[in-house]
Amino acid sequence: MTHSTRRGPGPGPDDQTLLLVAGLADLAVSTIGSAVDGLRGLLGRSDTADLVREAEQDLRARGRLAVDRCTNVPPAHLEVLARHVRERRAADGGDV
Repeated sequence: MTHSTRRGPGPGPDDQTLLLVAGLADLAVSTIGSAVDGLRGLLGRSDTADLVREAEQDLRARGRLAVDRCTNVPPAHLEVLARHVRERRAADGGDV
């Protein structure tokens, strides 16, 4: 899992909203896991615990990817272009 570096003095409103949504999603996963555990006895399947564990892992992985997708900020377009120019000049033997 990649970690992003936060900029600025502290978490902004967008960060707080994102954390709230991630917390609610985690609560929903835990609640669903508990409900499925309760139904396990009714279903009588021997592999229900494994299915629940796999489903919870999958949902957590999806949540982690969603949070990473929202929190990773790509580099500025002009910065990327400047790096390419600098690399090209260095490869051509020009001054940087």
